[in-house]
This record gives sequence, C-alpha cells and structure tokens, in this order.
Amino acid sequence: MSTETITEKAPLTLTEGAIKELKKLKDQQEISDDFGLRIGVEGGGCSGMSYILGFDQKKEGDSEYSISGIRVFMNKAHGLYLAGMEVDFRNGLDARGFTFNNPNASSTCGCGSSFSA
Repeated sequence: MSTETITEKAPLTLTEGAIKELKKLKDQQEISDDFGLRIGVEGGGCSGMSYILGFDQKKEGDSEYSISGIRVFMNKAHGLYLAGMEVDFRNGLDARGFTFNNPNASSTCGCGSSFSA
C-alpha cells in the first residue's frame, strides 16, 4: 500500500463550517493523526447510493488529499460519483449535521444522505 500523499487538487470541497466541525470532532474524540476523513459512496439508501463520511485509516486503492489541513481519503473508484461535490455542516433550526451538495446526483431523497446518479 502506498503511503504517498497526492498533492493534486481534491475533486471535492469542504466548506468552512464543515472544516471547523471536523476539526472539533477529531479533537473531542482524540483521533490520532494516522486517521483521515474518508469520503465515499456505498450501495443502499432510498435513492440507491449512500454517502460515507467518517474518520478512517488509508486503505489500498485510496487517493489522499489535504483540504485545509484535513487528510481526506477517497477510493479512486468513487471519484466518478463525488467529483465537484461540496460537503457542508449546518447548525440551524431547520437542519443540523453534514450536508452533501452533489452535482452528479440525478435525484436525492428527503434525508439528503442518499442519491442516484
């Protein structure tokens, strides 16, 4: 497994709100620097595919990016579904949590955590 960090531009973005919340979660949960943020997709959910978002170690077949000091891991095969996506964190009366703005999604469900492409 390669431990080399890819320095090219990440295919997705994290908003300032998402970055702030992710750094806070990492500190609160005392997650070591060996872990990065895994962003991906998996089959399931009401619209056919669900997003993966959580701290994990780098795996075989992952691309690694650095976004505002956060290590981001993404399976290379997921790039097709995640290119151009924006991850945000909302903390308001109407919604609280991470949201996904994905230009590749042809439809999404009401919960916002699953989509079809």
